[in-house]
Amino acid sequence: MFKIEVNYFSNNEIMKYFLQFLVLSSIIGICYGLYLKPVKPQNGDLLVGLSLVLLIFITMPVFIYRRWKNKDVKDYMLTKENIEKMRDYNDSK
Repeated sequence: MFKIEVNYFSNNEIMKYFLQFLVLSSIIGICYGLYLKPVKPQNGDLLVGLSLVLLIFITMPVFIYRRWKNKDVKDYMLTKENIEKMRDYNDSK
């Protein structure tokens, strides 16, 4: 009859903690791979490579998506209107 929904975290907070986890796990993987490299070079190189792939191809796109979500790209492009706004703002100083 009644629905009680408890949200401890918002989607933005979940994404933030997920990104922190990915970055931390990548850094730990790189450090452990460099530590392991003198003992087992093949395993160390593999761990460093996989950690970098995780950082570059998974963490970076998720971070970019999170930062640009719900923003209008036209606000950051140099259009004639934006150039005029910048000139008007600088002239008013």
